Amino acid sequence: MTLRSLVPSSVAVMMLTSILSACSGTSGSQGASGTAKDEKPTEISIFTEFSTPEPPGADNPVTKEFEKRTNTKLNIMWTSPNAWEEKQNVLLASGDMPDLMKIKDMKQVQAINLIKQGAFWDLGPYLKDYKNLYAYPQEIMDLVKVNGKQYILPSVRPLQGGSFFNIRKDWLDNVGLPMPQTMDDFYNALKAFTEKDPDKNGKNDTYGYNGKDWGKVLDIFNKSNGKWKDVNGKLVDTDMEPGTRDGLLYLNKMFKEKIIPEDFAVMKTTDYENMAKAGKVGVQPDTTEGVFRATEGAQKLDPKADFVAMTYLEGPNGKMVHTSSGFAGLYLIPKKVPEAKMKKILALMDYGASEEGFELACYGLKDIHFTVVDGFKTTTEQAVKDSVSQSSFGKIFEKYDPYLWAYRVGMPKAMFERNKKIVDDRANYGISDVSIGLMSDTDLKMGPDFKKKMDDMKIKVIMGKEPIESWDALVKSMKADANYTKMVEEFNQAYQTRKNSK
Repeated sequence: MTLRSLVPSSVAVMMLTSILSACSGTSGSQGASGTAKDEKPTEISIFTEFSTPEPPGADNPVTKEFEKRTNTKLNIMWTSPNAWEEKQNVLLASGDMPDLMKIKDMKQVQAINLIKQGAFWDLGPYLKDYKNLYAYPQEIMDLVKVNGKQYILPSVRPLQGGSFFNIRKDWLDNVGLPMPQTMDDFYNALKAFTEKDPDKNGKNDTYGYNGKDWGKVLDIFNKSNGKWKDVNGKLVDTDMEPGTRDGLLYLNKMFKEKIIPEDFAVMKTTDYENMAKAGKVGVQPDTTEGVFRATEGAQKLDPKADFVAMTYLEGPNGKMVHTSSGFAGLYLIPKKVPEAKMKKILALMDYGASEEGFELACYGLKDIHFTVVDGFKTTTEQAVKDSVSQSSFGKIFEKYDPYLWAYRVGMPKAMFERNKKIVDDRANYGISDVSIGLMSDTDLKMGPDFKKKMDDMKIKVIMGKEPIESWDALVKSMKADANYTKMVEEFNQAYQTRKNSK
């Protein structure tokens, strides 16, 4: 039995020009794993993102090793998380995409429309020939199907250990508070982090929470994972629920008391992380292994700094933590890529999903980028210099590992073991996003406008620029909007179809 069955303007023009010049790969020869040594390497262009401080260079030894082992020539377009979605949209709009194109999620309207128009390969009929890709959990593969077909290859990730609230345990100790369990506990801890000098430097220079992923607060009040939740067998939009209203008031109170930075709504991903590394904030949402990235930075200023991943928080409807989608980005192969080359790309990804390929991607070369002591991999300075990590090459090449988000290269073994327990414990409280993979034509056309309207009002209420009554009025108007009602109906039809097909 496989794991598959076991595991549940001018700027735009300039950007387009630079991106297209970077990604214009040639068709190359149709090589494959195990081909003759004298066969010409297949040139493959890849668009992806990175979360390491710097992207791997063009002459990176891990890139070279992947090329050597797979008979390829890789042209990887590394994109910062701050620009990933924008550049992705430019590429999709251009129609001149790289051979392997990474998109952010299932809500990328341009990509889904292009899939429906036949712009990408249906990989389903081919995956059975690639044992490592075929071993991806069926639960995850089903979530990324479009019209029942496997156009999308997920960048697989664990179902537990994803982004939630990581909190400074040493600051809790300094202000004399236990690990928060309820939302009241959470608020009291963040207020203390703001007002009680948790870093003991005698200055009023800390925040409780940097405001990243503030929507997770609303989720806890609704006991949902995102916009939709199942209520008595039907999908309900949580924006229409009392929990969202209560969560907005909760966040507004934090904002008024300066627990959240006043510019939180315009900060970038790296800004949030830099606050945590600089010892300026007590809560930094991230994956379970992300605690090490923040802790390692903060320890340069305070050796006792210790971010700990929280197991759950309890809202009005009970305890919860977010169960992850099982992927962090999605890969597509444009139909312009010849079939033989498409198979070579799948062979490359299949190698990256093997034990050997996974080790190379996430840890690099043994005795150069990592050493092994008592069966535990420890990073070297060279790994940092070469940007070798699951946050770089691991964004492309991945096998399914339930503890991937428990470990980061360089992490002490004790932290890894602590994180593994947190990952295991989260399974008792995990709430899944029931809407992943569901499609609504109205949502594809009008969903982004609905979302912008709702998000803009949420921000205004949180920042006190609009009273909560303005939110109430918007909810009322949305409920009376025929297109919104149609969108809800379409999501429910898709939900019922999926349930009936199981």
